[in-house]
Amino acid sequence: MSYCIITYDVGEERVNRVRKILKRYLNWVQNSVFEGEIGEGKLEKCLYELKRVIKEDADSIYIYRLEMRDNCRKLIIGQEKEGVFNLI
Repeated sequence: MSYCIITYDVGEERVNRVRKILKRYLNWVQNSVFEGEIGEGKLEKCLYELKRVIKEDADSIYIYRLEMRDNCRKLIIGQEKEGVFNLI
């Protein structure tokens, strides 16, 4: 299991589909940003689903995997989005 942060920049017509996929696997923490603990199999399934939706020549998805979650700190300035349970 690893802790992942996934960000995306996709065409407007694909944003809702990408968001719906990511909501099934991770916590939505900010527009275009998801994070949480995820197993290798679920991450592979999530990425497979995303690849079927995006256009690789126009869209981008960034996946940050944190193997040692204890070495990371998270600072929030302003309003924290509700419903976030898996925090760094």
